[in-house]
Amino acid sequence: MVAVRVRATVGRSGASAQATYRHRRAAERAAWVHTLPWRALALLVASMASWLVATRVLPRLAGLAALVAAAGLGWLLRFRPSADTMAWRRGAAGERRTARLLAPLERHGWAVLHDLAVPGSAANIDHLVIGPGGVVVIDSKQYRGRLQLDRDGLLWHGRHLLISRLRRVRWEADQADEVLGIAEIQVGAIVAVHGATVPWGHLEVDGVSVAAARRVPDLLQALPPILGPERVAWLADRARLRFRPAA
Repeated sequence: MVAVRVRATVGRSGASAQATYRHRRAAERAAWVHTLPWRALALLVASMASWLVATRVLPRLAGLAALVAAAGLGWLLRFRPSADTMAWRRGAAGERRTARLLAPLERHGWAVLHDLAVPGSAANIDHLVIGPGGVVVIDSKQYRGRLQLDRDGLLWHGRHLLISRLRRVRWEADQADEVLGIAEIQVGAIVAVHGATVPWGHLEVDGVSVAAARRVPDLLQALPPILGPERVAWLADRARLRFRPAA
């Protein structure tokens, strides 16, 4: 089977997550700007109070004390995006890292598409790969620490059960199956994990493969060949026509 390089770009990796981050950050900054008057008043009060105290203890350093107090409070009251907003930024970065890992697959007959909108839904598919080993939806996840598999076969990240997220990825794969109209094969689902340790590096949970992101290209290459070059090119073209960018 001869590998044919197929390019089927639709979206940009991490584009919709980055757009969500920017939208949320802009909204939070606008809300922060509305609080500037009381923040300025707090700085003034803090500096005056520090100056008054210092004039009784160390008169020569009263001005410096007021300046240090204002600077310290100003640092605490500075604009900072919320943790939820920053998570979108990290997610976008994770998707871009996954895209870089998947890019070399194009030399081996795989088509790689990114950030696809699921028709009739607000959801998006992070990555869709089509190649000799079949069609696979890949979801990028950014975690810290390690994932754990309990005795019942349930996957956890700390105290958070990941079953709903895995089912979401399986649902996205089913949606891709419907959009592409593939009857003879099932669209696979993989979660590419960045940051956290995956037990044994790779495991199967609820019909979804969960693997360290760096191992995903090798997992795809190891799949038994079921699609020829012409079929891969046809499906890639079909995906390009039927999906639109999520961003």
